[in-house]
Amino acid sequence: MLYLDHILSTHHMRTMLKTMYARIIKNDRGFTLIELMIVVAIVGILAAIAIPNYLNYQARAQQAEARTNLGAIYLDMTAYSMGNISPPPADGFIGASLDVIGFSSEGSPRYSYTLTVVQTATFVALAQGGSGQVNGDRWTIDESRTLTDLDPSFTN
Repeated sequence: MLYLDHILSTHHMRTMLKTMYARIIKNDRGFTLIELMIVVAIVGILAAIAIPNYLNYQARAQQAEARTNLGAIYLDMTAYSMGNISPPPADGFIGASLDVIGFSSEGSPRYSYTLTVVQTATFVALAQGGSGQVNGDRWTIDESRTLTDLDPSFTN
């Protein structure tokens, strides 16, 4: 017990900490230039791999807006044509526009939407990317609900 009291004494602890601190300071030389260069090279390689993958991920996430809104345009056009089938003349999609079918995109859309071909039995709606990672990206949907990416390599 006497030995334990001696080890735990304040004076002995202070002396032991000073000795440990002196050893640490004496042996602490920092990093060499080569070690720092290796770390910088590793970080550069990781960034070269990660940044393009992140940008592609962002573009695919932003393309979800076009696919969702084109699906909504399809449903609105289908509802419009069902209300437009009365006895002759059966006009189907004739007279439809985004305003007439009640379509509007909310928030700050990255795509602009247009009805490019509207005939009695057919229509094609176009989504054109205008901002963010999707600038220049184009998607279409038609009366048979065929969703088409006009530039499939856009995010690659």
